[in-house]
Amino acid sequence: MTRVVGQPVIRSDAWRKVTGASYYTVDVTLPAMLVGKLLRSPYAHARIVHMDISRARQVPGVAAVVAGNGRASPWGGHIWDQPVLPADVVRYRGEPLVAVAAESEAAAEEALRLVEVVYEALPSVFDPEQAMEPGAPLLHPQMMEYWRNEAVCRPIPGTNAVNRTRFRVGSVTTGFSEAAAVVEATFTVPGIEHVTLEPTAAVAWWERDDRLTVWTSTQCPFVVRDQLAHVVGLPLHKVRVIVPDVGGGFGGKGNMRIEPYAALLSRECHRPVKMVHSRYEEFVGSTIGHPAKIRIKLGATRDGVLTAIQTTAFYDTGAYGDSGEMVSWQGGLGGAGPYRVPHVAIDSYAVYTNKVPAGAFRGMGWPQMLFAIESAIDMLSARLQIDPVEFRLKNLLENGDRFVTGEVLESVTLRECLLKAREAIDWDAPTPPNRGRGVALVMKSSVNNSTASAVVKIHEDTTVQLVIGAPEIGQGSHSAMAQIAAEILGVAYDAVEVTNPDTAFSPYDRGAISDRTTFHLGQAVYEAATQARQQLLAAAADWLEANPADLEICEGYVMVKGVPARTAPLAAVARRAYRVKGGPIIGEGRHLEEGIVPLDPLTGQSPKAVSHYKYGAQAVEVEVDRELGMVKVLRVVSVHDCGRAINPIQVSGQIEGAVVQGLGLALWEALQFEDGQVMNPSLMDYHVPMAPEIPEIVPILVECPHPHSPFGVKGIGEPGIIGVAPAVANAVSRAVGIRIFDLPLAPERVLRALQATQGRAR
Repeated sequence: MTRVVGQPVIRSDAWRKVTGASYYTVDVTLPAMLVGKLLRSPYAHARIVHMDISRARQVPGVAAVVAGNGRASPWGGHIWDQPVLPADVVRYRGEPLVAVAAESEAAAEEALRLVEVVYEALPSVFDPEQAMEPGAPLLHPQMMEYWRNEAVCRPIPGTNAVNRTRFRVGSVTTGFSEAAAVVEATFTVPGIEHVTLEPTAAVAWWERDDRLTVWTSTQCPFVVRDQLAHVVGLPLHKVRVIVPDVGGGFGGKGNMRIEPYAALLSRECHRPVKMVHSRYEEFVGSTIGHPAKIRIKLGATRDGVLTAIQTTAFYDTGAYGDSGEMVSWQGGLGGAGPYRVPHVAIDSYAVYTNKVPAGAFRGMGWPQMLFAIESAIDMLSARLQIDPVEFRLKNLLENGDRFVTGEVLESVTLRECLLKAREAIDWDAPTPPNRGRGVALVMKSSVNNSTASAVVKIHEDTTVQLVIGAPEIGQGSHSAMAQIAAEILGVAYDAVEVTNPDTAFSPYDRGAISDRTTFHLGQAVYEAATQARQQLLAAAADWLEANPADLEICEGYVMVKGVPARTAPLAAVARRAYRVKGGPIIGEGRHLEEGIVPLDPLTGQSPKAVSHYKYGAQAVEVEVDRELGMVKVLRVVSVHDCGRAINPIQVSGQIEGAVVQGLGLALWEALQFEDGQVMNPSLMDYHVPMAPEIPEIVPILVECPHPHSPFGVKGIGEPGIIGVAPAVANAVSRAVGIRIFDLPLAPERVLRALQATQGRAR
């Protein structure tokens, strides 16, 4: 039994958030602080022939103007392909060209209006598949000269493909020859915007001794520190990144964003500079979720056993790589879905186009891929006249099966999740006309080579300071870490205070991304708390005249096991540790996933490609209005294996939030482009789900403890978004007999498909 872990505690930041006391980057105010603004390119692809910033410098109140690369190095995620401020070529509409810092926003905007730029338009390409064709304009002719992480980023020379991930198992020629039924289809998923409540923001202060401090809204403070130090040419110890409260990320704040512009401006004038994206800039000048085009060919025997799958995916990464290499890598992992398939050929590409860069978005390539896979599975089951749930039960992965990477899977709960989803959605119950139910399996990998560390300090009054480097971005990780520490130390949950990250004092952490915090950082916290507990028990051992191994902590006391009379107050033991034993009590923990082996570049094989996988199943019931083409989702059942729910209410909340984002992808959200220009860059024209549109959501937790994590936890932040869109598409197909291959399932798209079906019937 556990005291704190597994209990529905109130989040540690709940009071601050509901009362408005939270302190965000936009709230940071420093003496003599300036306002920073950016001039953005009106061209999708153009050569900069001439630029004149002299008149901008003369505007009253302007303190700094920065243009061209100057003293800044190119940067990126897994490939350094992005100039901070381009001096020669712009590659998308909205790319920053000039940064201005001024006493007021009006002065900064006036200065930007006075910048003169002469462009020479260059050929552009906006479709990732067209960008792969011979003769397509090359966005980065020097791509192979960029630094890159070769374990993840494998470009194809002479093309716009910044990454290709391949998986080969068996022979698809043989597999399709053995199939009694084969389906082929092409699916598309649009780019989507993160729409975090808090926009991208940063405050930079470059002091005269060349020390740079940045307050920023980021998911990965140490990544930003490293990228900033590289860009501005400072040693790491002179770059400090402080993260206040963060108003959401969803992957969009994983890399450096607005920080380098604020830093370069501050370097020019040695005054603090604050920059905050407008909502418009969030759409056109940050990163988006990857648009994708995915081709599937899938075969099975007459009795419904899968024989082969061939998948080709094009992830549109926009003008720069950012996280596109990892997104296409992760999406490629899902190219056969959560199924046993003996013959597999998967090719997943990240491709440059002249559009706003795409980056990480909740799910990292898996939502796009599994929309295609799970739709094709339903198509094939219909072709064979086999119930979609039964078809999946026949083919899903089990413990001991080999994945497309060749690694042997453990702690697989797909069958249990699917059976629970079938039961909860009343799968076999009859439905009225124009209603249907759909299902999708869910699988997701976590980021690999994920380093985490933690420090636990016990004060004399037995309150606990937990110092970590991963930010709280709304997912509740600080509360989960506090629960783990409290459980190990034997103190109350509210006695643990978790600090926001500050790279000058916090231990290193990879960041709040890819469902890694509770699994990876949780292990570091577990170790740090265990170490601190051992020190505490050692401090009590001579007082109680006992071996530390015979002591336990319970209800605020250290006691000898089995001897209730021999106890010492925990607070007294802590004071003794400080004043008699020479304290303080400090425990340190660290975690690095060992044994990760890079994928073979030709076959994608690896004995251990990632740290772990997550599993689930989602089912929906929909009603379709045949006259208007409108799809109304009536109910969503979302079943996920969380390993162990540290805080069950919080886990359910994570699932519900992810489902809502999945509904947005399924029904409403799509960035519309025209010649590379975002045509709906506001919440007036970009439809995110609103409260009246949210159906009943039923989160169901499966707890199959992972053998290599604290208390058996698995990640839960991302899986809830993945299966919603295919489940909705499958439900629509079962309701009215149409198959939608392109997201979202907007009314006009559904209506056209219905009308086409009626026309064929006539």
